Amino acid sequence: MRKHAFPLSRIPYFARITFFLFMAISASTEGADVALPRLPSSLLVPGGVAIVPTAGNAVRAEYRGERALLARVEGQQYAVIGIPLSAKPGLQTFTLSDESGKAETLGFSIADKAYTEQRLTIKNQRQVNPNQEDMVRIQAESAEMKQAFQSWDEELVPTFSMIPPVDGIRSSSFGHKRFFNGEPRAPHSGMDIAADEGTPIVAPASGRIVATGNYFFNGNTIILDHGHGLISLYCHMNTIDVEVGQYVIAGEQIGKVGQTGRVTGPHLHWSVNLNNTRIDPAFFLSH
Repeated sequence: MRKHAFPLSRIPYFARITFFLFMAISASTEGADVALPRLPSSLLVPGGVAIVPTAGNAVRAEYRGERALLARVEGQQYAVIGIPLSAKPGLQTFTLSDESGKAETLGFSIADKAYTEQRLTIKNQRQVNPNQEDMVRIQAESAEMKQAFQSWDEELVPTFSMIPPVDGIRSSSFGHKRFFNGEPRAPHSGMDIAADEGTPIVAPASGRIVATGNYFFNGNTIILDHGHGLISLYCHMNTIDVEVGQYVIAGEQIGKVGQTGRVTGPHLHWSVNLNNTRIDPAFFLSH
């Protein structure tokens, strides 16, 4: 059963949309940057992170229609931008706005990166080609997760130094061009960590649980908000040990490894999102 901070199915659709629009507008009018002790690594490729210094007076940054994180480290302000796997090599632009509303456009260039192919055999054919009833469920779940990924919490201070969420064998699977039963699908947007079923999964950094659910492809899932558009995702879990709205600290158990959803064996799928863009979680691992 899917769980939410609010039982969405019991709230009229118009009321839900009004509420979420109000929350989005309220968040967009709040603070400017967040003071951090360090920045993440920078790699200017699809799936990487761009670190761009600013003049220091921006209150908002936007890239590809999404709000981007503004960080202040040792007095210098930076735009910290996740680069999508779909980005083409060459110039990327983003906008900065100051308190008066004056906007300027800045840019950075990215290089190409070739990701390898991954071919998987899925026994449940519906997990490769869902039927019409499955698609209704998938679309509803996709909308729920999309909403969670657009969360912007300025009360939380994000960290770019995370601990591994589970002890296991990490694959370099992020960005793989995937084929299920020979059919092409979207590139892999996270890191897979293989571990025995029941192995504890912990929060790699502090944050607030914004969504949980049992989803068609992802199985038992948790979405964790770390603040300012830094959000992580945990899929295929055996158990979910937290509730929506709960604040967790780094190292606190949030669930256990399983093999729910579309899988070939027990493992954790871990994604990290920045400005609603999936980027390589390896950037954030402290060890």
